[in-house]
Amino acid sequence: MKYKSIFSLLILSVSALLFSFINDNGGWTSRFLQINKNGSITYHPDEKGNTIPDFSAVGYHHGFKEIPQLKVVKTLHPVNGDAGKMIQDAIDEVSALAPDANGHRGAILLTKGDYPIAGTLNIETSGIVLRGAGSNTGETRLIATGKGLRSLLKIQGKGKITEIPGTRVQIMDKYVPTGAKSFQLSNTKGLKAGDKIILFRPGTDNWIHDLQMDQIVAREGTKQWTGADYNLSYEREVVRVQGKVVFIDNPVVMAMDQQYGGGSIFKYEYKGRIQEVGIENMLFESEYASDTDEDHGWIAADFNHIENGWVSGVTSRFFGYACVSLDGGAKNITVKDSKCLDAKSIITGGKRYSFNNNGQQNLFMNLETTEGRHDYVTGAKTCGPNVFYQCKSRNTHADIGPHHRWASGTLYDNIDTDGEINVQDRGNWGSGHGWAGVTQVLWNCKVKSAAIQNPWASGKNYAVGVQGKKLAGRLNGRPDGEWEGQDQKGLQPPSLFQAQLRARELTK
Repeated sequence: MKYKSIFSLLILSVSALLFSFINDNGGWTSRFLQINKNGSITYHPDEKGNTIPDFSAVGYHHGFKEIPQLKVVKTLHPVNGDAGKMIQDAIDEVSALAPDANGHRGAILLTKGDYPIAGTLNIETSGIVLRGAGSNTGETRLIATGKGLRSLLKIQGKGKITEIPGTRVQIMDKYVPTGAKSFQLSNTKGLKAGDKIILFRPGTDNWIHDLQMDQIVAREGTKQWTGADYNLSYEREVVRVQGKVVFIDNPVVMAMDQQYGGGSIFKYEYKGRIQEVGIENMLFESEYASDTDEDHGWIAADFNHIENGWVSGVTSRFFGYACVSLDGGAKNITVKDSKCLDAKSIITGGKRYSFNNNGQQNLFMNLETTEGRHDYVTGAKTCGPNVFYQCKSRNTHADIGPHHRWASGTLYDNIDTDGEINVQDRGNWGSGHGWAGVTQVLWNCKVKSAAIQNPWASGKNYAVGVQGKKLAGRLNGRPDGEWEGQDQKGLQPPSLFQAQLRARELTK
């Protein structure tokens, strides 16, 4: 017995030394994936075949194209009084120009100075860039003046996802795991590379029941979930067809399970959606009457019904809701190198969603916030993949993460916050938020604290290398998320998103 104890202590000592050596020299790696010597990634599936998805194909043209530098075709200078009409007239003038082969019409340059705007500016045509001379004080400043809860700048086309009749085909696999980029169809006739398709995952009442979202402890205004309200439509593109197997450009981010209705695909159109619009290098400010004023500029840049656009080098101050808000029709938008500072509103629900995303395949990177609530946030039924990468929050008043009602497929990579990141059953908060999301991946994030839970059915959530306190979550008895390496520094790779981008380069 004595020798056995000595041997055990020796093993523990050697293990401790080895652990220290790994951390000092090479860091540690996740059990969920392996970076190979050539930079490729091997993902380790769970018992059902689910893996952490590839999040690399997000943002402007999926990251395959650099954000272009459009030629200036119109230059504006500050004027006395309201500048809204002058700027809108310039937008309308450039909108009337013929686009080039890339769909670009040109950039409108706003030189240094102040541009007071009493209303809302609207960009409704593809190929236009609104560009300033910088986002610092004394450079280009657009000011939402006076009263009126509004967006200062709205970038939006029109329309919606419309199924092309006769193209719907059932998925034949009994289970298509998270992370998959291919599956078998009942028929691939008429499908070819380049086709835009919807990967459709129906909501069913038995799925809602297994999630226990028909059993939310009710209070005034609580709405129980129903299957018909949770049909999910993921925008995808066909990469190739091989027999009855179709390969798609972005992965499945929520398993397709026949016990919950399986899935299908169909071709679609989105008539009226605009493209190639950018906002660059300017400061947005809102006038306000007090720190709790609710009747002033609400959103600096508001996007919807647009594909392949960008926001770069923008700062907003004093708005009540967001610097950038992407609605459900916003796809493949890159928001980078921007700040949302010093929001003015009551600090309560529906306010201060600094960088808000309800769209698909969008990338938010290198961002900063102060005095926000839900700083990097997704809304109800937001379909991924989406990425928040290398973002910082200070003096935050609520949590980062999926806010309510089943967002799927979001990566939070190197988020640094003095508040919380939570992925949990929110129960009867709001009107019955319930399970906030699935396939939500936290990678190498720094937090004050975090609650990461797995839903009762249909997937997992991951907290890999999170530095900060682990919370139990709002409600007792919920399954624990996939926690790994809490407060353990040296995670390799330091950024999952960057590693996935490098791995993607090998497949070109």
